[in-house]
Amino acid sequence: MRHFILSAVLSCAPMIALADPLPSWNATESKDRIIDFVAAVTDPERPEYVTPAERIAVFDNDGTLWAEQPVYFQLFFAMDRLAQLAEADPSILSTPTLQAAAKGDLKTVLEDGHDGLIEVINASHAGVSVDEFQNAVAEWLDTARHSDTDLPYDQMTYQPMVELLRYLRDEGFKTYIVSGGGLHFMRVFAEEAYGIPPEQVLGTYTDTTYDSAEGDPVITKAPSIAFVDDKEGKPINIERTIGRRPILAGGNSDGDFAMLEWTTAGDGPRLGILVHHTDGEREWAYDRESPIGKLVDGLDKGPELGWVIVDMAQDWSRIYTGAN
Repeated sequence: MRHFILSAVLSCAPMIALADPLPSWNATESKDRIIDFVAAVTDPERPEYVTPAERIAVFDNDGTLWAEQPVYFQLFFAMDRLAQLAEADPSILSTPTLQAAAKGDLKTVLEDGHDGLIEVINASHAGVSVDEFQNAVAEWLDTARHSDTDLPYDQMTYQPMVELLRYLRDEGFKTYIVSGGGLHFMRVFAEEAYGIPPEQVLGTYTDTTYDSAEGDPVITKAPSIAFVDDKEGKPINIERTIGRRPILAGGNSDGDFAMLEWTTAGDGPRLGILVHHTDGEREWAYDRESPIGKLVDGLDKGPELGWVIVDMAQDWSRIYTGAN
């Protein structure tokens, strides 16, 4: 009986070994390089072996793990929430920008540039407890739909990247989000969408206050930005929060360049991955001239730094988790 069981296990071994860890990736050089890297750093018999404690992988969110067009999804949330708040208190729409945002007039909001965006974020995010804010995000994700795809926003995650995150964890990696998006916003959905728990989400965060005067301690979001987790802020936040230099980093824009540059400059085996949005049929095609997800330095310098430049149109057989 023992020999029968052993024979059965051995007969299944080749099938298990050949299981594709990245089924939504086409058979291209990008896929091969990623799998070869993971195999090298997880095999104790190979010189590139990296201990599990050092297998840290960090990923941007917007444009890397889920879509980001025509603007970051958090801005859509902010505009919808502002409209909801204004129903109870119309006086909060104290400027033309806020009035436009409450009407869903994205064009006018964007014309006001950075200052207009901060104004909308402050009016819709500040003055509430973290718990209240995150409950509002969860309710919005349950009901809101993207105007172009008609998908829930949290189903516009990229299936190939979700597979990559799972594959890395299966091979002993610890995966983190390091994004310019709001920390409290992303922590609502990151675990369900990506398998990344809240404590492994790094992002931009506002000032907060603590108050226990009424006997019920509350942490409240304040109307000011304490830290912007973008560009050079990303490696700074990784060093400050994680305490280890990652061996793998993924991004899609020049906002991620410093994170990938710092990651791949370390000793030993390293891998940088850039998602290049080349698929105008199934998603959006953009790079050098885009106001959202602009990618110049990554395209020009990434190849010579040894980074994998993922061609979305060629390398991915499927785009979203919520649609084929």
